Amino acid sequence: MSAEKFFTHPAGVLLAACGATFLWGSSFPFIKSSYQELEIGKQELFEQMLFAGYRFVLAGILILLICLFIGKSIRYQQGTLPRLAKVGLFQTFLQYIFFYIGMSYSTGIQGSIIAGTTSFFQILLAHFMFSQDTINLRKVIGMIVGFLGVIVVNLPKGSLQLTLGIADVLLLIAMFCGGLGNILAKKESAHMDILYMTAYQMLLGGIGLVAVGASKVGLFPFEFSIKAWLMLLYLAFVSAGGFVLWNNVMKYNKVGGVSMYMFLIPVFGVLLSALILGEAVHLSVLLAVVLVAAGIIIVNREGKAKPGSGGRTEDEVKTA
Repeated sequence: MSAEKFFTHPAGVLLAACGATFLWGSSFPFIKSSYQELEIGKQELFEQMLFAGYRFVLAGILILLICLFIGKSIRYQQGTLPRLAKVGLFQTFLQYIFFYIGMSYSTGIQGSIIAGTTSFFQILLAHFMFSQDTINLRKVIGMIVGFLGVIVVNLPKGSLQLTLGIADVLLLIAMFCGGLGNILAKKESAHMDILYMTAYQMLLGGIGLVAVGASKVGLFPFEFSIKAWLMLLYLAFVSAGGFVLWNNVMKYNKVGGVSMYMFLIPVFGVLLSALILGEAVHLSVLLAVVLVAAGIIIVNREGKAKPGSGGRTEDEVKTA
């Protein structure tokens, strides 16, 4: 079966999207655990960026090794550097600068729930970048419902006053950069092989993160235990596997048709943060997950086809 047939078949989309979102959901507790193991504090921004750089350089190398194993060329393709740099800037470099710093101030559960907003940013950006992915009233309602989940998780216990801290702002910026990076990856995948694009954009972004971190703290400031090495390797695998799967799903499907699966990121993230980190799952957390998930489902729900519309949905007829 060809890649296109697999990633456009409903079962293939389900497996790939669930696999990617599970991997991304598992990254939240593993990043928090890595900070604890390597004693990286909230104020140690350059150490955080350096560790993120290690992860993405290793992930890029891992994908290149897979390419060699399956007989694909890993030689640089002339003229692709600007395209790779554009994707790497948003999908890796900027997203994970804000993400890693934000996670140092956040819990695994809080980060997982805010990560669900990537879907809304993708829908919003797709409206301006793809003519077939226009915004309508249903999508606006879904985005409002989803962002209510972010508000709920940031309400102090017993209070109705919203507290939006530095962690929330940084993570929201990271999710915006990630959504834009995903859109750019979809556009550039028309010109480059997915494995080639994902590997080299990660290498470029990862090298950028390493350069920024090492400029202040040196290249090897950490004392790695076996546990720390295993967590770093797992996070590299999360990046390699997650982005290869998701970039393929995005390449062969409409943005609005697959973004729904991103509601699984906060679900997996909350469950795994509770299991691995022992974080408490309060009623407000469950409500926030439900709201974010409901928002993503509403945004991505397909309308019913109208009679005489040539198979187009009600939403497509309204926006035609």
